[in-house]
Amino acid sequence: MSQNWLGLENDVCVITGAIGGMGSEICREFAKQKANLVLIDLDEVKCQQFAQELTAEYGIKAIGLACNTTNEAQVDATVAKVKEVFGRCDVLVNTAAILRFCPIEDLPLDEWSATVNINLTGYFLMSQRFGRLMLEQKSGRMVHISTVASHTPETYSGAYSATKAGVSMMSKQFAAEWGQFGIRSNAVCPCFVKTPLSKKFYEDKEVENGRTRMIASRRIGETIDIANAVLYLASKRSDYSNGTELVVDGGYEVMLGDLVPRPGGRRQFAIEQHAASLSAKK
Repeated sequence: MSQNWLGLENDVCVITGAIGGMGSEICREFAKQKANLVLIDLDEVKCQQFAQELTAEYGIKAIGLACNTTNEAQVDATVAKVKEVFGRCDVLVNTAAILRFCPIEDLPLDEWSATVNINLTGYFLMSQRFGRLMLEQKSGRMVHISTVASHTPETYSGAYSATKAGVSMMSKQFAAEWGQFGIRSNAVCPCFVKTPLSKKFYEDKEVENGRTRMIASRRIGETIDIANAVLYLASKRSDYSNGTELVVDGGYEVMLGDLVPRPGGRRQFAIEQHAASLSAKK
């Protein structure tokens, strides 16, 4: 298989949340494909250091920029810098997001607003502004990190599910309005992925085993699983996918029926019932 099978070599890829656990994995996988990178996060020093590391290791061109994605002026300045340095943007990946836990009856308005601003408004501003550049080019691909919690509520997590449902719908709207101009917009919906932020959950083996039981593939996801999905949707190999959601959850969403208890366990119950049926036929 060709090293450039995905067709990402020399593409200019902009990634928000670039120094986070999921974002950094995505950046590294793009770099392996010889894509040029714009790493965006709040900490400019760490962004630049990571960009230099990827440049040295993979022989690509990478720059790191500080940008608050909820700040219109900063987003516009970022787009201008990308245009100045690279002249174009082929791929935008939105990963920057927050999750804050609180029973909804106690949720302060400022926490609701912060989650909406970062998880939804930030995605909108980045997509709109880089979308304008893509409209000029008449080409571009966007991938937005949503979650399976956009389909079913992540209880006691404040505005998280609501904002991620908004991300998924917004992605579809970009596809519907801009598809005619050569722009694709898709979302990735992860579930149960080990990241630096979720690591503390899995230090409790009872929690990890309980979660693993809820997944058809019987394992917790890794950031590389999400990066692989993002690269596919960002690549030319997914050229006829537009406005869709790629669920990357190990089969979590198909497990509801299997989790309903039966005497002795569902599998053993089925085995015993089948044996009884065969015996009755003799």
